[in-house]
Amino acid sequence: MPNLARLPAWAGNELVHVVVETPRGARAKLTFDAELKTFVLSKSLMLGLSYPYDWDFIPSTRAEDGDPLDAMVIHDAATTPGLVLRCKLIGVLQTLQKTKHDRIRNDRVIAVPENSHRERELHGVQDLPPELKEELEKFFVATDELEAKTLKFLGWKGSAQAKKLVRRCEKVFKKKN
Repeated sequence: MPNLARLPAWAGNELVHVVVETPRGARAKLTFDAELKTFVLSKSLMLGLSYPYDWDFIPSTRAEDGDPLDAMVIHDAATTPGLVLRCKLIGVLQTLQKTKHDRIRNDRVIAVPENSHRERELHGVQDLPPELKEELEKFFVATDELEAKTLKFLGWKGSAQAKKLVRRCEKVFKKKN
């Protein structure tokens, strides 16, 4: 298997590559281990909780938490870990993650797959129903509570902010590697 963490971040001028780590409906969070070049179990979710959409990462990026930039891809198709999707960025949920010892930004990019039904209807996070945004926030809070982390939401920003974030995280990745 190729090192999925080192694929190009961009799939053209407007699209990014995202690598599926944990598919929608999963009750166990997987993480790509770049050294082993495979997926490993990161944590199990609490009873009754599952991923509402694909949980992914954008390759060749490094976020403030030291991991590749997180992405939630909103679509209805079934996928598997390791699948690479070409996606349009529709925004970012900016968050501050607190642990006992640290406070770091841990933003979540929101994207939709190219040529999907969602791509045609979602042009920005402003097109997401308020109820869906609230449910996503509650999901993120619940998954962080499993690791003694708390989240503070700083706001939903549009695609321009998401693109800037990807470019910034791409520069950090290149500098570190």
